[in-house]
Amino acid sequence: MIPLTEALAPRRLGSSFRWLLGSSWSSNLGDGILVAAGPLLVASQTRDPLLVALAALLQRLPWLVFGLYAGVVADRVDRRRLVMVADAFRTVVVLLLAASLVTHHINIAAVLGVLVLLGTAETFADTTSETLMPMLVEKRDLGTANARLYGGFIIVNQLAGPPVGAALFAAGMALPFLVQALCVAAGVVLVSRVRLPAHGRQPGARGAARGRTLADIREGWRWLWRHPPVRTLAITIFSFNLTFGAAWSVLVLYAQDRLGMGAIGFGAITTASALGGLVGTAAYGWLERHVTLANIMRGGLVIETLTHLVLALTTTPWVAMPVFFVFGAHAFVWGTTSTSVRQRAVPTDFQGRVGSVYMTGNVAGLVVGTALGGLVAQHWGLTAPFWFGFVGSAVILALIWRSLTQIAHVEPLASPA
Repeated sequence: MIPLTEALAPRRLGSSFRWLLGSSWSSNLGDGILVAAGPLLVASQTRDPLLVALAALLQRLPWLVFGLYAGVVADRVDRRRLVMVADAFRTVVVLLLAASLVTHHINIAAVLGVLVLLGTAETFADTTSETLMPMLVEKRDLGTANARLYGGFIIVNQLAGPPVGAALFAAGMALPFLVQALCVAAGVVLVSRVRLPAHGRQPGARGAARGRTLADIREGWRWLWRHPPVRTLAITIFSFNLTFGAAWSVLVLYAQDRLGMGAIGFGAITTASALGGLVGTAAYGWLERHVTLANIMRGGLVIETLTHLVLALTTTPWVAMPVFFVFGAHAFVWGTTSTSVRQRAVPTDFQGRVGSVYMTGNVAGLVVGTALGGLVAQHWGLTAPFWFGFVGSAVILALIWRSLTQIAHVEPLASPA
């Protein structure tokens, strides 16, 4: 039998990949704990729906404000060190939050401020973390390596973390934040063992680069826009996040009022999607060997389009739950594929900036889609966002169908002189 460590992190991927994988799993466990503990803390401080909604917005807002700049910084400095600094900052902020809970010096304004600080640090940490993988493993192994990261994310962030966070919060409000701080701090220690090759700008050029942030952002945009496959990929994720964000914006109300499921049933939807994602990532190696990347991407987007249609039509939980399971499998297969394709295509010294454009568009699509979904549901009912998602996704898919072949077989371009 293959040893567990070899199955999880094949030796050919290198020891630095194993350290990165361990760091990712540790940090994601902490973040999964916060997925449950964060909203519970907000609800303990206010019952105002506007403030509760504001808390959710503030977690994404830093991506729109700092996302592009984070990409510039990732291309200028030692990326491993930047991840360590950002996560160390997160650790300190969470420890201060825990201390304020222990001493009962807490209010909703302080909680919202913490969310902004954490969201800002995560913007820099996540943008930079995505640039590490293509520096550590061969291009042919990026699919396998990213599948391991996504698999760990599902297990510790979506399945294990939230119930642990809720249980710890029930035992003591400060406990989940103390545990999260320990998990993120352990992630810092583990990523410190990663060894990266030289990358980005030469040290002597960094001083001159500090005054040309906007020029660096434009370079990243220009590279993406002049590279048709990556440009199409970015437009695809933005467009599909508009339709996804619209449909999922009313999911909790859809589950309760349309499907007749209570709070436990709504939690079961998340669990079903996560289990589907686990199956999808476990099967990714087989898919990559037997199905072309273009067909993986096409099949996934067909699944997403039909998901909106079935959910718009059904009123039965026993129909909806398998749909959520299949959608979860698609979501993580798509995530692994699109990330691997982009990492193979973008030159090392552009990974931060191009990745930040891609990820900022990802978040912007969700934010705009969520707002649209709320307005559509308010005027035409709970199923209207799902009809919007179905029609919009079908139109987008028809427009990009042929382009997906080009995206899936893209080759990296040299950096401009």
